[in-house]
Amino acid sequence: MIRFAADFGPGEVRMDELEGFQRRHLRSLAHPLRPVVMIGKEGLSDAVLAKTDQELLAHELIKVRFGDWKDEKRALMAQLAEKLLAEVVGVVGHVGILFRQNREPKRRQIRVPSRPRSPAAKSGGSGR
Repeated sequence: MIRFAADFGPGEVRMDELEGFQRRHLRSLAHPLRPVVMIGKEGLSDAVLAKTDQELLAHELIKVRFGDWKDEKRALMAQLAEKLLAEVVGVVGHVGILFRQNREPKRRQIRVPSRPRSPAAKSGGSGR
């Protein structure tokens, strides 16, 4: 069942806005993924919304390919994210990346970092 923003009560809130380092982390995780949702000439149809919701529930992080509507892809990704309570991680070429963390902590597959890695940890060296 698709749950839209209006379906959530006062105690249930949408995921916080992702920080840049979190988007970078999610983009790196999405790199090897193949698109699982295709947006064609029908645009954001009920079938596309249902399929996207199903895939987000199963995988949390997915790619969406645009066959048509290529000029409006950023706006359509924003609409898709808003309707499905997800976050747009990024749009590269004709492919968008969506993330929605599972509400049940036991079913979460992806751990989103809460703070950026230190510069020494990034380089793998001692910071010299």
